[in-house]
Amino acid sequence: MDDHELEQLLADLESDRVERKESLSPIDKIQQAICAFANDLPDHRKPGILFIGIADNGACAGLTVDDKLLRRLADIRSEGNILPMPTMIVQKRIFMGCEVAVVAVEPSDAPPIRYRGRVYVRVGPTSRLASAEEERRLSERRRARDLPFDLQPLPSARLADLDKELFQRLYLPSAVSPEILEENRRSLEHQMSSLRFVTAEEPHLPTILGVLVVGIDPRRFIPGDYIQFLRIDGTELTDPLKDQKEIDGALSDLLRLLDEILRANIAVASDPTADPVEIRRPDYPLAALQQLARNAVMHRSYEGTNAPVRITWFEDRIEILNPGGPYGQVTRANFGQPGVADYRNPNLAGAMKNLGYVQRFGFGILLARQELEKNGNRPPDFQIRDSSVLVTIWRS
Repeated sequence: MDDHELEQLLADLESDRVERKESLSPIDKIQQAICAFANDLPDHRKPGILFIGIADNGACAGLTVDDKLLRRLADIRSEGNILPMPTMIVQKRIFMGCEVAVVAVEPSDAPPIRYRGRVYVRVGPTSRLASAEEERRLSERRRARDLPFDLQPLPSARLADLDKELFQRLYLPSAVSPEILEENRRSLEHQMSSLRFVTAEEPHLPTILGVLVVGIDPRRFIPGDYIQFLRIDGTELTDPLKDQKEIDGALSDLLRLLDEILRANIAVASDPTADPVEIRRPDYPLAALQQLARNAVMHRSYEGTNAPVRITWFEDRIEILNPGGPYGQVTRANFGQPGVADYRNPNLAGAMKNLGYVQRFGFGILLARQELEKNGNRPPDFQIRDSSVLVTIWRS
């Protein structure tokens, strides 16, 4: 948006497309506003704008807008508190001599968007918790043609193909705040629709996301949804095979089994002579392997390929092959740089965050590198191709 459009919005003190804040404090109010603008309950189909550095009456707050402040605003997108991640632009502008941080939030194609498990909407010039009826309206606004692949419906699947007990016992409490659950007025179909596991329109069809996260047999509908694990007794694929497994199932089961296999294969060496206290060091740090393997599950392509994620464990290295190349703003040139991230499967990424397998978006590779360095391993090597990413982790 140009300065003229922004100045017009800034001058309209009653607009439900505008939020003014004198500073970043309290940050949760800014996050609630971003969530509400992304939901776009009034259906403006235009960005909602936050002006940071402007008082409620439109006066300049005298805020210094520096790189630190702009980075803090930009980080809101990737912290994982607002899911699915909003589309937003953060810029510094000057209006009538006043420094202002401007956050433009695009309406989501896949509402409802949640902040810490709660849905916020704009009611006049304020952000409020959505009612059950407002959530229903947001869910019904979704249309399959507008959605990313992980929200596409599966015409051959039925509600019976989803594990309802797993959804209610494990996923629902992790994704929705306790206060909302206590109301207990929503049907199971409504709860699943609100979390994008089934379509909003009847008959409710499971989505790709629903089958991946709580499907009874995900591979029946998505053949490539598994991890192939090979343990090689040597350094070449032609060497003898020590172990092989296919890890599959609903997302929580798949990631739990993956962690168990990684733990079982890590060897720990002891050196009682190097220090008064015996030092025990693994040949690979578990946290690094978890970050890189989970990245492959999150960022792989589930569309147009039936190839699994492949983990090949050699005597001197581990290779993790992700059947999905760089996506969106991620390129070969900036791959792996801290904070540079884009999501082929944004809703699957949100589900992994809800389940506790992702702490912060865009920092998995950085964390893996740090853990490898602390353990004495070489930095990981990445081979980035158009349709795949291969990472090699070298034994300590």
